[in-house]
Amino acid sequence: MIEGMLTGFSHVFQLSHFLGLLIGIAIGYFIGSMPGLTPSIGIALIIPFTFTMDPVMAMIIITSLYMAAEYGGGITAILLNAPGTPAAAATAFDGYELTKKGEAGKALTISIIASAIGALSSSVLLVFTAVPMASFALEFGPTEYFALAVFGLSLVASLSQESLLKGMLSMLLGLLIVTIGLDPVMGTPRFVFTNGLFEGVPFLPALIGLFALSEVLYMLEDVKEKPAKSEKLKGIGAPFSLFKKMWATLVRAPLLGYFIGVIPGAGTTIASLVSYNEAKRVSKTKDTFGKGNPEGIAASEGANNAAVSGAFAPLLALGIPGSASAAIIIGALTIQGIQPGPMLFTDNPEIPYSIFATLFVGVPIMTLVGLGGARLWVKVVLIPKRILAVFVAGICILGAFAYSNTMFPVWIMVTFGILGYILRKCNVPTTPMVLSLVLGFMMETNFRRAMTVSGGDYSFFFQRPITVILLAVSIITLVLPIIQKTRSRKNK
Repeated sequence: MIEGMLTGFSHVFQLSHFLGLLIGIAIGYFIGSMPGLTPSIGIALIIPFTFTMDPVMAMIIITSLYMAAEYGGGITAILLNAPGTPAAAATAFDGYELTKKGEAGKALTISIIASAIGALSSSVLLVFTAVPMASFALEFGPTEYFALAVFGLSLVASLSQESLLKGMLSMLLGLLIVTIGLDPVMGTPRFVFTNGLFEGVPFLPALIGLFALSEVLYMLEDVKEKPAKSEKLKGIGAPFSLFKKMWATLVRAPLLGYFIGVIPGAGTTIASLVSYNEAKRVSKTKDTFGKGNPEGIAASEGANNAAVSGAFAPLLALGIPGSASAAIIIGALTIQGIQPGPMLFTDNPEIPYSIFATLFVGVPIMTLVGLGGARLWVKVVLIPKRILAVFVAGICILGAFAYSNTMFPVWIMVTFGILGYILRKCNVPTTPMVLSLVLGFMMETNFRRAMTVSGGDYSFFFQRPITVILLAVSIITLVLPIIQKTRSRKNK
């Protein structure tokens, strides 16, 4: 592990790679501080520009962007009550209240320090948990991988915020899309009505459409909206005694954020809300939450930044994305010819260890940029939506075209953009669909392999303990939300 970390740091401190890290942080702050542009959109838009880069450089830029984007959302949440990312919504509860009291500098300082503590401590947890997780996964066979994919999908569906039915609908739609292309075992074409679909639906153009282009269509609805007004930012700083009082929150938030981030489908938004609610639950001054309590900011920001590292653990060790952003990163690795999973640490150790090093090196830089550039980043929200929409749409088209230098991926991107817009209008989450696009192939391939090995005997899936445990937990995960909702309706 020590040798691997030294290798990772040697890659990050190469001049070109270090410049890439700085570029990623700058773009991440821009994406995060612009309401409507999520980290998922930022990662999807930057991937086409990494096609010609070496894989290490590409992952350094993507990782630093992901990390900075999650913090950037807290800036506008505090100053303008306009969360740049969904995960920063809980930050606005108390952050904006402090801004209205003339304590914006204090609120920003708390968010930056809490973010730094969350990101740094969760990076340490990632280093010590990802490698053992990968070693354990090397013992997996086709039945375990099938059960793992089912487990991931069951969590995605059950954690859908609006409704379980809509989450499962989105997931099933993604699984249907995965069946397009050549059969992974027989090699026969399925639902292929044009030559461009022989290899399946292009993953990256589909993601750009679902996330970025659908957001453009949303922006076009609000072009008449008045631009936001920037609050005046006074001083930056907070007394050490304040952080001393919040030490329990600063310890608890990263732990909650990391372990929630590991769960496929949970993501940074759930991590920040759970951490905020937990901080409020154990507080002796519950009534002050939502009225400018610094602990609310620390709880939210510490958890959502820690969840970034949490999402990398199953991504690197198992090939299972912990969030929509992580699913897109898997796509970026696949495009580079690298398969995430337990063999990654053996076949391409420079990739995971460079990611680890990027997280460690990026935190202090992110902190300094956050403290020094808050006045600049908040100006991002003053960009008129009609200009931003045109800019993002242009990047969408350019990124899709760069996928294969043909117009076919562009049409795929447009199709999925319209689909994503319609789904969002119907309050159907797109995250389950994205994760099923990643996990669907893994689930089908390993199911078919298991059936081939067993000669078509379904009892083969119940002969290995890990498979049985994962399938049982998957069923519980799906059934439990239904039981809880049924009980809540009866109690009303």
